[in-house]
Amino acid sequence: MDRGKIKDYAKRASRYIITFLRWLIYSVVIALVCGIAGCFFHLLIEQAAWLRGKYDFIIYFLPVGGVIIVAIYHLFRLDNISGTNHVMDSTRGDGKVPFALAPGIIISTVITHLLGGSAGREGAALQLGGSLGSALGKLFRLDRDDMHIIVLCGMSAVFTALFGTPLTAVVFVIEVISVGTIYYSAIMPCIFSSVFTYLITVYFDMTPISHYIETVPEISALGLAQTVGLAILFALVSIFWCVSLSKGSALLKKIIKSPYLRIIAGGTALIVLTLILGTDYNGAGMGIVENAVVNGSARPEAFIVKILFTVITLGCGYKGGEIVPTFFVGATFGCVMAPLVGMDAGFGAALGLVGVFCGATNAPIASLFLGIELFGTRGLPYFAVVCAVSYMLSGYFSLYKSQIIVFDKLKAVFINRKTQ
Repeated sequence: MDRGKIKDYAKRASRYIITFLRWLIYSVVIALVCGIAGCFFHLLIEQAAWLRGKYDFIIYFLPVGGVIIVAIYHLFRLDNISGTNHVMDSTRGDGKVPFALAPGIIISTVITHLLGGSAGREGAALQLGGSLGSALGKLFRLDRDDMHIIVLCGMSAVFTALFGTPLTAVVFVIEVISVGTIYYSAIMPCIFSSVFTYLITVYFDMTPISHYIETVPEISALGLAQTVGLAILFALVSIFWCVSLSKGSALLKKIIKSPYLRIIAGGTALIVLTLILGTDYNGAGMGIVENAVVNGSARPEAFIVKILFTVITLGCGYKGGEIVPTFFVGATFGCVMAPLVGMDAGFGAALGLVGVFCGATNAPIASLFLGIELFGTRGLPYFAVVCAVSYMLSGYFSLYKSQIIVFDKLKAVFINRKTQ
């Protein structure tokens, strides 16, 4: 081999090594900044939920908290920032996310959870991670392409800090933005950011979300048939959930144009509904999800009431996420429907959580990892079937209007269209 080829190979090898080491260092920094911020945010949410449970009267301050949220977003000039959708758009654009989004979403989400709004926390996690990741990218003076990657790293890190599911976090953020394409260049940085963050959560003794399923059926033709039947229903529920959130939010904005009046009206409505229906639907509702999966118990109307509470909460301007309510909707619906087809209620709840999540996010691979990290591998074939069916039959509906479906769900055809 001549000297020129040796130099060429050495140059190419050094490029890979330098890039690897550079992203390894960035990943450590991202984990320290985004991971610790995510852990702090996690503790704030847990403390807010504890206070709300201890002091029932706190829900009466929900309209006041709403006014504070609107004022904060106006003060931080975030009025026109569409939350998670803005972060998703940034990964396809210049990779820039306003730094003010980080404190804005933390304060607003904590207020929402503290006072009894029905919302999750992952939307805040993705926005917080995107904002901090973008700020670090500017600090490191990254170019446009690398800015996309570091934003994804930040999102992965904070998602991991809140849920303790590092693999799901990585796959979700690189799969959900443009369905049908995977940003493979982001895999190594995102994995290291998430794994380092997971080590931080272990250091702080933060327990990851996971549930042991007592009854998992053996693989059989009957079991697979039952699973397909449930998956079809999960796809329909995911469509209903996405349409309700999208159309409900648009309708509320059309009826009440003032953001202050809208959030006051929404807070008042949530107070009345809570007095009538109880406190099960306030906050994230992970206790109800756990009861459905572990004990196989859920009210038949729980999933539809949670949708109503969450549409009012997010549609009127309170802040949080859509994924934990999706867990709630899927788990309670699956828990109720599974016995009707002859399947264990707890296992049906687990299938419903994964299936509705898949249909609502169009992220089948991330959904499969979610099933593994939350429930273990014993039900893996069933989770795979649920993800495949729910993904295909949920059409082009999504929780995220900025999500793009790159390839058609029915044919290997390039369509590159936004979701409904």
